[in-house]
Amino acid sequence: MTDTALGITIYGCAPDEAALFLELAPRCGVVPTLTEAAVSEANVELARGNRCISVAHKHAITNATLRALAQAGVRYISTRSIGFNHLDVGYANSVGITVGNVAYSPDSVADYTVMLMLMVARDVKTLLRRADVHDYRLNDVRGRELRDLTVGVIGTGRIGVAVLDRLRGFGCRVLAHDIRPRNSADYTSLDELLLLSDVVTLHTPLTADTHHLLDRARIARLKPGAVVINTGRGPLLDTEALVEALESGRLGGAALDVLEGEEGIFYAEHQGFPESEALARLQKLPNVLISPHTAYYTDHALSDTVENCLVNCLSFESGEQHG
Repeated sequence: MTDTALGITIYGCAPDEAALFLELAPRCGVVPTLTEAAVSEANVELARGNRCISVAHKHAITNATLRALAQAGVRYISTRSIGFNHLDVGYANSVGITVGNVAYSPDSVADYTVMLMLMVARDVKTLLRRADVHDYRLNDVRGRELRDLTVGVIGTGRIGVAVLDRLRGFGCRVLAHDIRPRNSADYTSLDELLLLSDVVTLHTPLTADTHHLLDRARIARLKPGAVVINTGRGPLLDTEALVEALESGRLGGAALDVLEGEEGIFYAEHQGFPESEALARLQKLPNVLISPHTAYYTDHALSDTVENCLVNCLSFESGEQHG
């Protein structure tokens, strides 16, 4: 709690987030300025007088906007996400802005990830589509049980570890890969994990080094019939190579909560089909599930996000946080 109220401008603030900010901010001694608009050069004046702002992950932030924010006096950005790929942190630092992310319940994404695995393993998309048109016959292909499969988890941060914990309860063989092994999982090389896994799930941060981590060559190393799950970031996958492997029948399916080029498509209602050839091809496939970057979206995780955003800004102002 500060002696005087701290002003924070909250950009890209959806109504459910706004309700939480209005509830929690007064308890922290914070006066929030809320706007549903994403931060841009056109609205940086909303931040003038506030050293701290918060942004959402849904829209890219240009370097020109970062520069304008710095000129308006902003010194700290708390992004309401784990990832930083929607802004250039290095450039922000160069103009005097520190960027921090938030931690939220890893269970939100972990639960969703396992749900997607089960849905693909049981061909739920086909089942539900048939039921919607009153066709209640059994699927042509029998489902598979997780205990009979090997699941490869790439990235064992908080979310990856939460996925590992859940998978142990299903009795399946679980392999893990991370450049920094950090628990008792059965770690192996990335190439070996791809060769041995029936299901591969991605939980590594998106960086220059992990862009297209599953590129065409690595997708070709996957077992015939393997399934790919991505609840991390879309560009971890080479989408074109994945689509081709699925259309050829070499892979058994995919469940993607994130997608390359999702910006401007996800989080909006579209009349007609959005202009994305890859998305159109994926959605035609009966063994592919697409959802709009929603794995994180639970009441618990949203509350964590808002609370930790406020804590980040207070910590920065008190000198406790340095990036």
